[in-house]
Amino acid sequence: MPADTPVHRLPAHCKVAATGLFVLAAASAPREALWVYALDGAMLIALAAVARVPPLTLLRRLTVEIPFLAFVVLLPFAASGPRVAVLGLPVSRLGALAALAIACKATIGLLATSVLAATTPLPDIVEGLERLRVPRVFTAVAAFTVRYAEVLAGDFRRMRVARLCRGGDARWLWQARDVAVTAAALLVRSYERGERVYLAMVSRGFTGLAPVGLPERPAGAAAWAAALVLPAAAGAATLAAWGWPA
Repeated sequence: MPADTPVHRLPAHCKVAATGLFVLAAASAPREALWVYALDGAMLIALAAVARVPPLTLLRRLTVEIPFLAFVVLLPFAASGPRVAVLGLPVSRLGALAALAIACKATIGLLATSVLAATTPLPDIVEGLERLRVPRVFTAVAAFTVRYAEVLAGDFRRMRVARLCRGGDARWLWQARDVAVTAAALLVRSYERGERVYLAMVSRGFTGLAPVGLPERPAGAAAWAAALVLPAAAGAATLAAWGWPA
């Protein structure tokens, strides 16, 4: 059963707008202002605690950026500029600072979207984007993706079970052919299903955009004020880090 917290009760479009503004404010901070990243991260952790988001959920979603961080680690060794010795290795000071800033910004962005996803169902996020006047073609594609992602995941699970029943347990690199064949078959099935669904929708009057028919439920000033507290604080910290106002 979903938790019932003040964060969960906020309108979806308020949370979507607040998340976008918060990430934008964090990404605009200068790379030298590490205190801004620490403050933004602390605010997100406090928000996750208020929303009762399990820490393990956030940690699992943060694993998505591990491959990305593996490339960022190479930046201090590849960048030019003054170098300092770290554990006996020459490291570019500017490169290390840039790598740390990139990692912090990526982590903050992933944490913010993880809190949004943990407190807002995906259909509500799509509805929130529509209320924020995002072009309908983008929200229609997002809505179809949300609807059919589980269908494709189910297809993949069934194909994997069938492959295992035939002895195709791909655990080693030289067995990657089995995985490639499964992926290719899933791609063909997905394309064929998409064609069938599209023809069925066209025969029922589909014109390229899914009908919405959202009831008018504008968010009140209190909801917007509550949602924009964190983005305003993050924006103020970023402006202070840039020395504005002087």
